[in-house]
Amino acid sequence: MDKVKIKWGIIGCGNIANKFASDLALIEDAELQAVASRSMEKSQHFGKKHHSKNCYDNYEELFSDTEVDIVYIATPHSSHCELSLKAMQNNKHVLSEKPLAINKVEAAKMIAMSKEKGLFFMEGLWTRFNPTFVAIKKIIDSGEIGDIKFINADFSFKSNHALDSRVFDLKLGGGALLDIGIYPAFLTYALLGKPKEILAKSIFNEATKCDVQSSMIFHYENAQAILYSGFMSNAKMIARISGSEGEIYIHNQWHMAQGYTLVKNGKEEVFELPTKGIGFSYEIMECHNCLNNNQIESKHWSHKNSMDLISILDEVRCDVGLIYPQD
Repeated sequence: MDKVKIKWGIIGCGNIANKFASDLALIEDAELQAVASRSMEKSQHFGKKHHSKNCYDNYEELFSDTEVDIVYIATPHSSHCELSLKAMQNNKHVLSEKPLAINKVEAAKMIAMSKEKGLFFMEGLWTRFNPTFVAIKKIIDSGEIGDIKFINADFSFKSNHALDSRVFDLKLGGGALLDIGIYPAFLTYALLGKPKEILAKSIFNEATKCDVQSSMIFHYENAQAILYSGFMSNAKMIARISGSEGEIYIHNQWHMAQGYTLVKNGKEEVFELPTKGIGFSYEIMECHNCLNNNQIESKHWSHKNSMDLISILDEVRCDVGLIYPQD
């Protein structure tokens, strides 16, 4: 007997949306019902490429599409709150790309709407569901490498984006911290929880006023993390997790890793864990699992987890002086 399809709508037709749609096609009980862009040409091009049933040149029509069960929001950061609220007001479940919002005030509104309407709502932090991350978290939680003492993770590449792109646009939530610094912050939070103290410094683009390099130290009672994000230079992007009894290296690029190395008692063991597709498939399957079980949030990346993470990023921004118009 055929599975009942969960019908998706995608808002925004950029790079991330294309990757997401490619993985959506790999999920047996998923169907792309509708896509929406502010340009009909872009919407139709995206829709044809990914076999969408409907293509719209405005978001309201997608929200009104009665066949759409859940909406994936892949627009610039600054619009996540408004579009998530509108989707839920139209009784759509929502997966909103990270960061969930610009700040914790916006995030609280989104979560409150989810609870009020009884609709599933999750931040699209795909790394949380990556098989490599799931495996290393299980190892760490079991105590196999002892107590975590140190984490070192970066996310850095030399950006070729023009200064007028959304990456550097302060009004759109641009800057290294929210775009890619969220990943090292997520990794540390997911393994150690909220830090007792945060120290941070940023280098800003003089023209756009957004951060182009940000460094963070997360201080815990018995552990520390040194984290970095930047658009000005390339990095190997291998994450190191050091425990009292061993170490784990998450392979390049660690936020979408295909494996890890466990170092213990002087011996290295390499584990290869290739993903299905690019890796968005796992957060899609988590959404489906939650919908099928009538859950409004994931047990693995909950509303509280998202609020904790955006609160951490708010604190970093306060420390470095990164202010958005939405603040």
